[in-house]
Amino acid sequence: MAFTRSLFNILLGITTHCALFSFCFGISSGGVYLFPQFYDHTCPQAQAIVKSIVAKAYAKDPRMAASLLRLHFHDCFVKGCDASVLLDTSGTIVSEKRSNPNKDSLRGFEVIDEIKFALEKECPHTVSCADIVTLASRDSVVLTGGPSFEVPLGRRDSFGASVQGSNNNLPAPNDTLPTIITKFKLQGLDIVDLVALSGGHTIGDTRCTSFRQRLYNQSGNGAPDYSLNPTYAAGLRTKCPISGGDQNLFFLDLITPFKFDNQYFKNLIAYNGILNSDEVLFTQSVPTMNLVKLYAENNELFFEQFAKSMVKMGNISPLTGFMGEIRMNCRKINNH
Repeated sequence: MAFTRSLFNILLGITTHCALFSFCFGISSGGVYLFPQFYDHTCPQAQAIVKSIVAKAYAKDPRMAASLLRLHFHDCFVKGCDASVLLDTSGTIVSEKRSNPNKDSLRGFEVIDEIKFALEKECPHTVSCADIVTLASRDSVVLTGGPSFEVPLGRRDSFGASVQGSNNNLPAPNDTLPTIITKFKLQGLDIVDLVALSGGHTIGDTRCTSFRQRLYNQSGNGAPDYSLNPTYAAGLRTKCPISGGDQNLFFLDLITPFKFDNQYFKNLIAYNGILNSDEVLFTQSVPTMNLVKLYAENNELFFEQFAKSMVKMGNISPLTGFMGEIRMNCRKINNH
C-alpha cells in the first residue's frame, strides 16, 4: 500500500508540476526532472518543516550549519545525491560513515533524523532523505548569511552505500590541485564550480590532523609550507603540536567563522588558507587564482555562482521516477 501510494505521489508530482511549470530544472536519470515544486501538492509543508528544524539545530549549535553543508557535499560526490551517506552498516551495507574522510568528523545525522521523523508524521513515505539533506544544506547557507536559492527536488534514496567511493572520490586536504580538479570533473563540475563551492569553507572547522604537515613538514624536508603565512602558522602551532591533538578544531575562516561571506577568498590571497586544498586555488593555477581574486572583490558574484554550483552539484546522478525508494528511516533501507 505504501509503495503504491509513493508511486502515485511521484506520478502526480511529475504530471501536475511539469504541466503547470515550464521551468522544470535539472534533467536527471531516465529523462525525469527534478524541480522545486515537487512536493507542493504531496507535502506542502515539507520545506517549512526542514527549515524550522535546521534553524533550531543551528541556534543550539552554530557549527551545525557547516556540518549539514558538508553532509550534502559528501553525499553527492559518492554515487550521486542519493542519501547513501546516511546509511548505517547493516547486512551487506558497509557505511560510508567509516571512510577516511568521514569517520570522526562527519556530523548532523541526528538533525536529519529529526527532520525525517517530523516529515513522516506530516506526510508519510513522501519526502526522500536525499531531498532532506539537499534542503538542509541550502537552509544552512541562508541561516549563516549566504544566498537564498531554490533547489530542484524529487530525488529518491539509494539501496546501498560505497565506502570505497567515499575514500576515493572526495577531495582530500592534501590533494594536489590537478587531483582536486579531476575529482570535480568526474562529477561534471568545472573549475568555476570548484572555486565557488570551495567558498563553503567560509564557515565551519577543520581538525589539526588535516593540516599538520603544512606546519612542520610540507614537502618531506622538515620545513613548513612556504605558502602559509608564517605569523598565522605560528599561532596554529600552539594548538596543533607536531604529535597529539589530532582532533583539535580550528576555524576554516579565522576572521568571520560563523558568517557566510567572501572572507574565505580574502584569506587565501593573504596566505591564510588553513587547508592545503584551499590555498592551492590561489597559488597553483592562474585560472583558479583569477576566480579567487574575483570572488574576493565581489561578494554578490560569489553568492550568485555559489548558488548555481550548489544546484549543479545537487543534480549529480539522482535517483528519480521508479529508481531507489523513499526510506522510512534515513539510516537503513526499507524492508521489502
